[in-house]
Amino acid sequence: MKNYAIERFADLEPVQCPCGSTRRAFVTTDNPVASIHLVEISKEAKTHYHRKLTEIYLILEGEGHLELDGEMVPVKPMDTILIKPGCRHRAVGQMKIVNIPVPTFDPHDEYFD
Repeated sequence: MKNYAIERFADLEPVQCPCGSTRRAFVTTDNPVASIHLVEISKEAKTHYHRKLTEIYLILEGEGHLELDGEMVPVKPMDTILIKPGCRHRAVGQMKIVNIPVPTFDPHDEYFD
C-alpha cells in the first residue's frame, strides 16, 4: 500500500451539495484526516452547518459574500476562510472555491435549520 494518493478533479463526477455542485477528492473510508473539494457555488446555495467538520474555503474565482452566523462578509479571489463546527454558513454569489473539510467530509454531518 502506498503512502500517498492522487485524485484528479477532472476525473471526478460532480455531485449536488447545499452550495451548488462539488467534486470531492479523498473521501474514502480509509482516510479520516481531511478531504478537498472543488465547488461551483450556485445562486441557490443553502444555509447549513456541521457539528464535527471544520472547513477551510479558498476563493478561486468570482466575488460575493459568505454568510457566517448571519453576518455577510465580502470575499474575493485568494481570500481564505476558516469555518468552525456549528457556524451556520452559505456562499452568496457565483464563485468557484476549494473547500478543505477536516476531518474528511461526512454527508451525515450536514444540518439545516
